[in-house]
Amino acid sequence: MEEIDRRIVTLLARDGRMSFTDLARETGLSVSAVHQRVRRLEKRGVVRGYAAIVDHDAIGLPLTAFVSIKPIDPAAPDDAPERLAHLTAIEACHSVAGDESYILKVRVASPVALEDLLQQIRAAAHVSTRTTVVLSTPYEHRTPEVAPEPAPDVP
Repeated sequence: MEEIDRRIVTLLARDGRMSFTDLARETGLSVSAVHQRVRRLEKRGVVRGYAAIVDHDAIGLPLTAFVSIKPIDPAAPDDAPERLAHLTAIEACHSVAGDESYILKVRVASPVALEDLLQQIRAAAHVSTRTTVVLSTPYEHRTPEVAPEPAPDVP
């Protein structure tokens, strides 16, 4: 990926609503050149989409927790993500190394709602759970620093 494309990705990661005019000003390219580069980045799957960052307290989901899950029967098929996909309170599902198989990030309205969700997770995926409740979030949704191209090996 060219340096200018890395700059565009960084700018869009900070503000997905940045206009092509502003991107052009920040990168020194023409508006049409920026437009072409953004479309190419989207086509290549580098930029996969644009999303609003929501205040979860404002929409009635103030409780965030991380739920580690482990299959009750280790010989059972590894299909927990598919079995849990219908539970919309699960914001993210990460496959992890270690004792657990997956860590789920969940958002719910209350401790009672969390308890209900945990029961649903256990029943749907046939797993045991270990839960960590988030007390506060000093930062989240940080802008990634796009890694530079590795230097070519010179013999």
